[in-house]
Amino acid sequence: QVQLVESGGGLVQPGGSLRLSCAASGSIFSLYTMGWYLQAPGKQRELVAAITGRGDTNYADSVKGRFTISRDNAKNTVYLQMDSLKPEDTAVYSCTAALISTSTRIRGDYWGQGTQVTVSS
Repeated sequence: QVQLVESGGGLVQPGGSLRLSCAASGSIFSLYTMGWYLQAPGKQRELVAAITGRGDTNYADSVKGRFTISRDNAKNTVYLQMDSLKPEDTAVYSCTAALISTSTRIRGDYWGQGTQVTVSS
């Protein structure tokens, strides 16, 4: 089985910073693009940032210049450094990974359970 476990969410004041982590573990044969999505109350889930295995990145326009995605391939871990946070960044953040598991040998998308980020004074 494959698990994605997020950590690092919480409550922060506007202008503050948080760093989210997501570690993929289990029967992983190959790990490809990893990314972060957010879902605010009453809204659809949307992409925040993604990073390929070789380090190419993609960001939502709303977070460019404020958020930085990175990964440690040796640890199968993706990070999201969030700076200059705004109240509108408040949402549940979930990580995702495209990978092939050793059990299925089929490429699929896996998701973490999500972590709450609240930006409020």
